[in-house]
Amino acid sequence: MTGRWLLRSAAAMVAAACLMPGLAAGQEAASGPEPTPPRTPWGDPDLQGIWSYATFTPLQRPETLAGREFLTPQEVAAQNLADATRASSERRGELSRDRDLALAYDQIWWDRGTSTGRTSLIVDPRDGRLPTLTPAAARQQAVLREHRRDHPYDSWEDRPLQERCMTYQRVPPVPSGYSNTYQIFQAPGQVVILNEMIHDVRVVPVDGRPRIDGRIRQWNGDGRGRWEGDTLVVETTHYRDDTTWRGFPGTRDLRAVERFTRIDADTIDYRYTIHDPATYTRPFTVELPLTSPPGYVVYEYACHEGNYSIANVLAGERALEAAAKQGP
Repeated sequence: MTGRWLLRSAAAMVAAACLMPGLAAGQEAASGPEPTPPRTPWGDPDLQGIWSYATFTPLQRPETLAGREFLTPQEVAAQNLADATRASSERRGELSRDRDLALAYDQIWWDRGTSTGRTSLIVDPRDGRLPTLTPAAARQQAVLREHRRDHPYDSWEDRPLQERCMTYQRVPPVPSGYSNTYQIFQAPGQVVILNEMIHDVRVVPVDGRPRIDGRIRQWNGDGRGRWEGDTLVVETTHYRDDTTWRGFPGTRDLRAVERFTRIDADTIDYRYTIHDPATYTRPFTVELPLTSPPGYVVYEYACHEGNYSIANVLAGERALEAAAKQGP
């Protein structure tokens, strides 16, 4: 039983005692069964449902908020209001042409959620920042940055995986502008996690079976789960050699450990730790609460724009190159 469920149980019992005028001082209230996380018919903690991890709280703490773990309620309210109207018709008159173009969509398209109240999603290290890169990873990042700057359209392989509609949020996710949704299904021995963005599906065995052959590498790795009390722990390895994690470098040794703990009907305490000693000088942990949005429906995310238009993207760049050679 998780501590939060126990805390809620204790709070309910205290509230009940305060509302019973006939309860004598020092008399113990009648104790009923303690609330526990819901269970599947076969006895596992029930995590099923549609869960949103949408938030515009940044992954890393901004330097302007150094030393501050939480925002004030007033700051949270102001940030939520600003984000809820950032591309609304009422504010479009305030935008420059470049800013208007960069917003890409009108307000109705954005689904960035609200602030978690924290100044960063990273909760460890305490400074809310990604750990220092190793010297080898720093060199790799510099090479990648230079290549992206000088050769962004040489080949389809130079275009981002998101544009090519291969994968977007990666595993584990970092929130983006929309489609920040998990749908979780369970069956005996398995947990299935559908990511709304590009409809990635993870089938996570929780029956102790071995991992796939180490020679097989996947964009989103190979996950294996286990139950630690009421917490689902998913450990993912076997990432591709050329993996990146939301633009940050990674290696084939990257290991992600996710923890899902349902704390009430509408909330899953979700956090994950990234281990990659070849990339970072220490692990780091992200806290990303999952909430259950009322009435939310997951529609098919038919991502094919890059696949269909990549030929035109590359052809357009070849035309620009030809025109540059001809001169004015």
